[in-house]
Amino acid sequence: MACQHVHCAFSNADIRYQWRYDGFTKLLRIHGMKKKIILITTSYPRAVDGSEAAGAFVRDFAQALAAKAQLTVLAPGTGQEPLTQDALTVVRYLVPDKPLSLLKPWNPLHWLPILRTLVSGKQALYEHLGSHPDTDHILALWVLPSGAWAKQANAVFNIPYSTWALGSDIWTLGKIPVISSMLRRVLNHSRHNFADGLQLCDDVERLSGKACSFLPSTREFSTGSDTGAHPTGGLKLAFLGRWHPNKGADMLITALSLLDEEDWQHIDEVRIFGGGPLQDRITRGVRTLREAGRPVSLGGYLDRDGAQALFSWCDYVLIPSRIESIPVVFSDAMKAGRPIITTPVGDLGRLVNKYHCGLVTNDASAEEFARVLRLARNTPLANYKPGVEEAARDFSLPVIVDTFLAAID
Repeated sequence: MACQHVHCAFSNADIRYQWRYDGFTKLLRIHGMKKKIILITTSYPRAVDGSEAAGAFVRDFAQALAAKAQLTVLAPGTGQEPLTQDALTVVRYLVPDKPLSLLKPWNPLHWLPILRTLVSGKQALYEHLGSHPDTDHILALWVLPSGAWAKQANAVFNIPYSTWALGSDIWTLGKIPVISSMLRRVLNHSRHNFADGLQLCDDVERLSGKACSFLPSTREFSTGSDTGAHPTGGLKLAFLGRWHPNKGADMLITALSLLDEEDWQHIDEVRIFGGGPLQDRITRGVRTLREAGRPVSLGGYLDRDGAQALFSWCDYVLIPSRIESIPVVFSDAMKAGRPIITTPVGDLGRLVNKYHCGLVTNDASAEEFARVLRLARNTPLANYKPGVEEAARDFSLPVIVDTFLAAID
């Protein structure tokens, strides 16, 4: 009964009882009570086919965080009943069929779906905080719109929030003057800012004038077998990702077309998996390579098991990106025990140099990628093992969760 009285007084904003309630809950948490955290995001998987790459790592992060905190995830969906498993509850706020990332503000046909998503996400956050005033922290993925919702909720409920930025937040939205000002305000008012890239952290700090911590985006992925040369001596190469100009799938096709007969004698097979706006171009390019007798195969998106099987098969994971921070496929490759061949964009060059976990081109061009593909046959794969294992440890989910919890403590 006393607890009910304290909670009622807290709800009525009586300062004395609020202090007693806060002190009591803090005392309980010191003695082992888990923090109550709400994670609000526009990326959380509704499918299991591997097409929602960002959502996949958010789900895995949430499950790892729920092992150490009492967590509620607010995510887009069909608005069905909350799903609770152990310490993790997933609440879906109602949104249109298309995810927000595929809706374009300059397309008038997308204005209504965008507005519905913005209203629905904010309303879901307010409703949750209204019924859970003892929430300790809000984690917003990403700065916009989730961070904006968290900032508005902070003004109403006085619950601190943190942001986790992606490259699209800063490098795309940050170029729009009005949106840039919104980003800056959200970042300035947050308790902590995180970003999933090293260069991105620097850019967040430059935009906000406030410190930003590196929190890599990664997912659960099986540890692979040792790297080592295959009996045939030919390389097995794999690409998995969106077929989008930023990800360079078309650049990879061009690079493969630049390899000559001698080069192909050292390649057993190249497997390209994924999907996206460049599908027609990638399909035509692979068809042309196959007509020339090149061992190149094509497939769609892969779920986690399919991705693990692909990376267990290959010798190198290919990352021919034009614009990038640190893609999830990087940590997937490290956890699978596979080195990478990559362009130097974003943090990829720094990571390869730090961990000695693969080969990096001089620039993001098809000619350079073809040159480094030729070099790959001369490097013993076992040389990469120590660096790959070190990177896999640094990008493990338990380490990432502990980093986040230590920051908000």
